[in-house]
Amino acid sequence: MPKEIVIASGNKGKIKEAQEILKEYKIIPMSEIGIDIDVEEDQDTFEGNAIKKAETIAKKLGGKMCIADDSGIEIEYLDGFPGVYTKRWHQGTDRERNLAIIEKLKGVSKENRKIKFITALAISDGENTITAIGDIEGYVVEMPRGDNGFGFDEIFELEDGKTLSEISQDEKNEISARRKALELLKNKLG
Repeated sequence: MPKEIVIASGNKGKIKEAQEILKEYKIIPMSEIGIDIDVEEDQDTFEGNAIKKAETIAKKLGGKMCIADDSGIEIEYLDGFPGVYTKRWHQGTDRERNLAIIEKLKGVSKENRKIKFITALAISDGENTITAIGDIEGYVVEMPRGDNGFGFDEIFELEDGKTLSEISQDEKNEISARRKALELLKNKLG
């Protein structure tokens, strides 16, 4: 019987990716076991928020393993902005938020438009916690491009000149920050 890990997410893509990479475990979405816990993300790092979520939920589950994440973008020219505030700094649609980022970088040369997408994962039983961080780097484009994807994909340009919205889901999954973090976590779990 594989060991069970509750995943603190309702996002089908996140759940599927965790199930594919952590094959030795049974990954169970919180919703499947009737758990709905909202943990405030008030730490000053992505890793801190992931740890807080994983530990809080694991304790409420009586020591059952829980995996949680926090992720977002950091823009070098803007001193790491929006960082841990990625989900909260701008109200509105993804497109409106992306256009606001482009506006903040108006007139800035490509080499100074570096962006990093970071995913921090934490897995905890309430007492012991293991973390892993993955990232992917690129540049903020001057105008959104592409139709595949969501969030920042349409403004995140890879080294090859394509945005994350201009590549297939399979290609994106191969290089994603989440995949990198899950692979690292899998190695740490042994």
